[in-house]
Amino acid sequence: MEGYNQTSSNLFILLGLSNIYYLQILCFFIFLVMYAITISGNFLLVAVVLLNRTLQNPMYFFLCNLSIIDICFSSTIVPKILINSLAKDRSISLWGCAAQMYFSLALGATECVILAVMAYDRFAAICRPLHYNTIMNKKMCACLASISWSICFLNSAIHVALTFQLPYCRSHQVNHFFCEMPPFFRLSCRDTWLNEIVMYISAGIIAMCSFCLTLISYVHIISTIVKIRSAQGRHKAFSTCVSHLTVVALYYGTIMFMYLRPRSKYSPETDKTVSVLYTTVTPMLNPIIYSMRNKDVKGAIKKKLVKL
Repeated sequence: MEGYNQTSSNLFILLGLSNIYYLQILCFFIFLVMYAITISGNFLLVAVVLLNRTLQNPMYFFLCNLSIIDICFSSTIVPKILINSLAKDRSISLWGCAAQMYFSLALGATECVILAVMAYDRFAAICRPLHYNTIMNKKMCACLASISWSICFLNSAIHVALTFQLPYCRSHQVNHFFCEMPPFFRLSCRDTWLNEIVMYISAGIIAMCSFCLTLISYVHIISTIVKIRSAQGRHKAFSTCVSHLTVVALYYGTIMFMYLRPRSKYSPETDKTVSVLYTTVTPMLNPIIYSMRNKDVKGAIKKKLVKL
């Protein structure tokens, strides 16, 4: 990592989280533990849902989608962090960087949309219980999921194509731990206004619209819950929504901070901290939050453990 003069035009160097040796070792073990929890927790959640007929409903169908996204999202980013924490050579090829950026953008955006869809599912279940099975039928669920994945992967392809058309003549050293758009804009010797406008529009449509739809759904949900006369009924309805709201607040907050703030507010160290939250912390917390706060999931896990 001696600088740009010793790097190929087809290579980028990820500077990572730290250049201090003991911090690199500490980061390695922290991210290794978080990655292990993410993979095992999300795989367990998917397996429990697939193996229990009582959990074969729209809520858990979308929860499985969320877990698959988290597994893939983490696997796109964390293994490279682990390698770079110990390796002297932190270079990544242009195609490797483009692939990492493509899948991280696509999966991150898909998670935004799926969280909004899950909010709509809870709205239908709590506010329209008599029509829930008609509204959230199998065809509707499959359609919502496929549209979410397709639009976000297409959106990501556009961003990656625009990003790697830029000339990187200033440096090939990326002050980040993975290939993400904002740090790359600072390396280009061309004006990146078009890329930034497209990024703001995309983030506005996907992140902001998903967030607004989620908020609207929960406004209706809360207003319906308040009208429930039974305290036990209100508590049960609230408990099914708290876990979702926790994930939504953490995920949307960090995503919008990263992609919708003004260029003048750019700070490499802050960006890396925020990116850690939505690329590694949230995927790890999702299965923990949903399983810990969901009696059906905990009950299904206990039954499977007893049988073993």
